Amino acid sequence: MKFQGSQNYVATEDLMLAVNASATLRKPLLVKGEPGTGKTMLAEEVAESLKLPLLQWHIKSTTKAQQGLYEYDAVSRLRDSQLGDEKVKDIHNYILKGVLWQAFTADQPVALLIDEIDKADIEFPNDLLREIDRMEFYCYETRELIKAKHRPLVFITSNNEKELPDAFLRRCFFHYIKFPEAETMKKIVDVHFPGLKKELLAAAMKTFYDVRNLPGLKKKPSTSELLDWLKLLVAEDISLDVLQSQDNKVSVPPLVGALLKNEQDVTLFEKLVFMQRQNR
Repeated sequence: MKFQGSQNYVATEDLMLAVNASATLRKPLLVKGEPGTGKTMLAEEVAESLKLPLLQWHIKSTTKAQQGLYEYDAVSRLRDSQLGDEKVKDIHNYILKGVLWQAFTADQPVALLIDEIDKADIEFPNDLLREIDRMEFYCYETRELIKAKHRPLVFITSNNEKELPDAFLRRCFFHYIKFPEAETMKKIVDVHFPGLKKELLAAAMKTFYDVRNLPGLKKKPSTSELLDWLKLLVAEDISLDVLQSQDNKVSVPPLVGALLKNEQDVTLFEKLVFMQRQNR
C-alpha cells in the first residue's frame, strides 16, 4: 500500500515519497517543520488513507519513555492486597499498557504517532532506541518479551525545540515539511474553503504573505493560522475593500490577532505601516 495523498490533505510529491520510503525501509518517519504545517495531521491522513487504526502518543515535558511501554501500578496492588481482593494474585491486572505495547500486540497493522518528541527530556529518544529498532521490549514484572506481531507504521514529529541524538536520527527516515509556496497554499485553502471567491482569496493570500515576510517577526503565521483567519473573514463577511490597500502598500489586516500571536510582532507590524504612510 502506498500513500498518494487524500482529499483532506494536500501532500507534495516529496512528502508522499518520504512516507512511502519510510514504509519500504521499515523505519519511523521523523517529520520536522514549523508549528502549524500539518505534521500531526499527516499521520492521521495517512492512517485513514491506508485504512490503518491510529494510536497517538502526545509527548509532554514530563513524559517518560517507560510510559509508552507500560507502567506497573504497585500502589493499587498493595491497596487491593490489604482489602483481600483476589485479583492481586495476577500481576497482569496491575500492568497499564502503553501505546507501544498496544501497537506491538495489535492483531492488525497499525499506524503509531509519537507527537512532538522534542518536548520531552533529551534522554527520551535514547530510551526508545532499542524498542523502535527491534520492535520488542521486556516486561520484568510479568517476565515476558513483548514482540510486535506486525511492524507499525511509525510517525514521529518534532518542532525543532531540541536537537535529537544522532543514534536516534540514524534509525529514522527524515523529512522536513517546507512552508508551502503560494500555489500549494491555494490548494490547501481550496480543500478547506472550496467556495471561496478568487478575488477574496488573492487579497487574503497577499496580506498573509506580506505579514509572514515581515523581517524580525518573533513568530511567523503558519498554515493553520491562515485557515483560522480565513474562517473568521468568511464568518464576519469581511469585504474585499477592507483587505485591499488603495496604494498597494502593507496595511494592518482585520482580525490580525488570528495571524500574529504576541504584542512584539503586532507592534512591529504597526510601526511598518506607520513608516510607510509617513513616506508617502
